[in-house]
Amino acid sequence: MHKIKHSANSRGLADHGWLKSNHSFSFANYYNSDRMNFGALRVLNDDIVQPKMGFGTHPHQNMEIISIPLKGTLSHKDSMNNIRSLEVNEVQVMSAGTGLTHSEFNDSKTDEVHFLQLWIMPEKLGITPSYNQKIFNPENRRNKFQTLVSPRTNQVKGSLTINQQAYISIIDLDAGVYLKYNLHNAAYFFVISGKVVIENEELNHRDALGVTMTNKVSLRAISDAKLIVIDVPVDLF
Repeated sequence: MHKIKHSANSRGLADHGWLKSNHSFSFANYYNSDRMNFGALRVLNDDIVQPKMGFGTHPHQNMEIISIPLKGTLSHKDSMNNIRSLEVNEVQVMSAGTGLTHSEFNDSKTDEVHFLQLWIMPEKLGITPSYNQKIFNPENRRNKFQTLVSPRTNQVKGSLTINQQAYISIIDLDAGVYLKYNLHNAAYFFVISGKVVIENEELNHRDALGVTMTNKVSLRAISDAKLIVIDVPVDLF
C-alpha cells in the first residue's frame, strides 16, 4: 500500500472576493508540480460563491466535470440548452467531449453557495457532450457508501455515469463506526466534515488521503463525519 496525505491547509487558495476557492491540485494561478493530479482526477475545487455572483459563460472540452453542492443552490445554463438549479443532495455531471460552454451562478440575494467541483480526465476523447443530474437520498449513505458516479460502460445501479473507469461515492459516518472500502482502482478520500482515521492516518475537516497499491482500505470515524471517495485509474496518468 502507498499513501499520500494532503492536509487542508496545504491546498492552493484563490480569494477573488466573490469567490473563495481551495484547490487540491494545480489550477488557474495555483501551481504545484507535486500536485498536478491523482491519476485521472485532475481537479478538486472547494468553492464558495457569494450571493448574486458566479462564473460567466466559459468553455470546456474533453473533461468529465462533476459538481456536488454542499450548501445553497447553484444555477446552471449551458450550450446544450440545459437550464437547471442544483441543490444539496443533488449531483451534476457533464461530459464535455468535443466542447460545450456553461455558466454557474448563485441567484440568492443573501446566502452563499458552497460546492465541490471535480474534473476527471476521460478515457476517450472527442465524444458527444452530455449532461445529467440527479437527487440522491441521504438516508442511503448512512454508514455505507453511496455511489454517485460510475463508468458509462459499467454503471452502478442508480448512479450517474461518466466517460471514465471512475467511481465517486459519499458516506455519512456515525462516531465509532468502522468499515472497509473495496477499491476499484486507486482512491482519493476527501473529508468534508468531522474526523476519521484511514489506514492509521488521522484526517480532519478538508484533509485528504490518496491510497494506491491495495484492494481494501480501513476507515474508522472518530466523530460524526462525511467524506467523499474518488476512485480513479492511476496507471495511465
